[in-house]
Amino acid sequence: MRQLQATAKVLSITKDSERVAIVSDRTILYPQGGGQPGDRGSISSLNGDTTFQVQDTRMKNGVVYHYGVFEPSDSTFEAGQEVSLRVESQRRELHSRLHTAGHLIDVCMKLVGRTLEPAKGNHSPEGAFVEYIGAIPSGEIESTRVALQKEIDRLIASGASVNASVLPYDEAAGLCGGSLPDYISKDSSPRIVRIGDHTGCPCGGTHVDDVSSLTGLKVTQIRVKKGVTKVSYTLK
Repeated sequence: MRQLQATAKVLSITKDSERVAIVSDRTILYPQGGGQPGDRGSISSLNGDTTFQVQDTRMKNGVVYHYGVFEPSDSTFEAGQEVSLRVESQRRELHSRLHTAGHLIDVCMKLVGRTLEPAKGNHSPEGAFVEYIGAIPSGEIESTRVALQKEIDRLIASGASVNASVLPYDEAAGLCGGSLPDYISKDSSPRIVRIGDHTGCPCGGTHVDDVSSLTGLKVTQIRVKKGVTKVSYTLK
């Protein structure tokens, strides 16, 4: 869950497509990315007189924008004003669990012998899935789903810590099977998420501390279309 409350200073207040957006000098709200929806929460004056209800958080060109509405509607903040940030904890927890579940599926796909290349994912409650480049033979899809679910259940029952670390490029590549995606610069220090001692992957999202909290993770379907394997899942 990490930090859910903090203070910051307002840098700007703008309107973007009729939505009010606040930019602060720092934030603890996660902006939509990596298949994970953006955080909701609030930005409040320190005396509590004015609150900005954050309905969505997005990043553009490296800048995080908090979109929402003021309460009261005619209130505002001043540039440079110190404010209190709060993350909606239940939404953050749900998205952290769903995102970690996607990583756990990646790990278990390898454990059942499906070494496909990870592509994209959707870690929202509405239709969560992970996709892979490569096809599972049609006659092996159901047996793969059963084996995958068995490995997922086993790892959840035994538990494994989830760790995220910002590392030098070469060290990060070593934890990710020896290489990183081409979009990651060799001059950068990627953030790597790793479950237990299993192969890690670059990720900037939020996660739970241990996979034991993912009880109720179910692989609902595996579909193959045009050389892409899609693994859909739910999480109670």
